Amino acid sequence: MNQRIAHIALVVKDYDDAIEFYTKKLDFILLEDTKINEKKRWVMVAPPGAKECCLLLAKADNERQLESIGNQTGGRVGFFLFTDDFWRDFNKMTDRKINFVRPPTEFEYGTVAVFEDLYGNMWDLIEPNENNKGLIKE
Repeated sequence: MNQRIAHIALVVKDYDDAIEFYTKKLDFILLEDTKINEKKRWVMVAPPGAKECCLLLAKADNERQLESIGNQTGGRVGFFLFTDDFWRDFNKMTDRKINFVRPPTEFEYGTVAVFEDLYGNMWDLIEPNENNKGLIKE
């Protein structure tokens, strides 16, 4: 059996605002933006070099979905952005006014800081230590 996670849906208020944040602030690549109907689009973004999984930006279309925006994981870090150069990306993101809610910290597994996306979802920016590079599957 061969399976993989292809997409993770992220509920957003507005497609264009989300595309701008992920592509301009985080340098993600817009993989697809296809109109499905007057209200829905199929929008996928991914960090440069991503080979398996991407974010599917899903616009909220009812009250329950609107309530989940920015809190899809109950206030926990729910997304993990691995990097090969923590300080390059941290400094670039800081210059772009990304809100870091926890400062850079060295752990035995690597360097980590927690930031919020445009809606308040929390992300780890992580550069694994040399001994933990296996955490990043190439």
